Amino acid sequence: MKNIVGVRFRKAGKIYHFWAQDLPIEKGDAVIVETARGIEFGTALTDVFSREEEQLPPDLKKVLRIATPDDRLTYEENRLKELRAFEIAKEKIASHGLEMKLLNVEYTFEANKILFYFASEERVDFRELVRELASVFHTRIELRQVGVRDEAKTLGGLGNCGRVICCNSWMADFSPVSIKMAKDQNLSLNPTKISGLCGRLMCCLNYEEEHYVHMRKLMPKVGSKLTYKGEEATVVECNHLVGKLRLRINKDQEDSFEFEWIDHRELLPQEEPEKKRKPKSKRRSRPRRRRKPTA
Repeated sequence: MKNIVGVRFRKAGKIYHFWAQDLPIEKGDAVIVETARGIEFGTALTDVFSREEEQLPPDLKKVLRIATPDDRLTYEENRLKELRAFEIAKEKIASHGLEMKLLNVEYTFEANKILFYFASEERVDFRELVRELASVFHTRIELRQVGVRDEAKTLGGLGNCGRVICCNSWMADFSPVSIKMAKDQNLSLNPTKISGLCGRLMCCLNYEEEHYVHMRKLMPKVGSKLTYKGEEATVVECNHLVGKLRLRINKDQEDSFEFEWIDHRELLPQEEPEKKRKPKSKRRSRPRRRRKPTA
């Protein structure tokens, strides 16, 4: 068994697991961990929990220590360096005339590498830019091109709901979203109404999809004929979110009908209550008569 803790390095980022050793780490503590790209400063997002070694990857990294005041000071200094590096990089990109949009700059904890994240609609030759940045900062430089979804996650903004977009505020991973989900939920297929700031389908289409699929199996389709309270009816509208449907009920009079909203559970077959069975009376067993032995 090993003690494991989940650590996050940036807001709404992925949670990575590390070996906590015997450190008294609590949720919310700042920690210094060993990663593939060096020493990093992160925040514990979970309490320490135990896991069998067979269930863990062989290259599991460990938590070096709980962050000290000096570690926190180093982290804040790196954040200030990132702001300066961002402005310098923007000037260099403009001077080289490169078609790229700088999104974010990250210093590693030991400041032995700087990562520049950018977006571009086409392939960019930034070799000369890397050389010039390396001569300015005197450290390793790495440029990473990201897609439109990661661009929106980095920059943030307000969605159609009026709140900060999910990928920037809390969502760690992107889930696959398809146009079929919009059709299942009877949404307008107008791209401007079902697309997010990134220009792709909104991630929130995925939140209620499971519920819609389940309710479609339970509720009749629009246009279905059925009998409701002894009268013929036709389904004219379905609200799968709340589980209600609207019926067009035909009356006895000619061309007479009315509309009514009902709960889908009214159409489900009702289970008959089990009849209470009377307990069987126990018969008293009569003592057997012993036969007299024959001479």
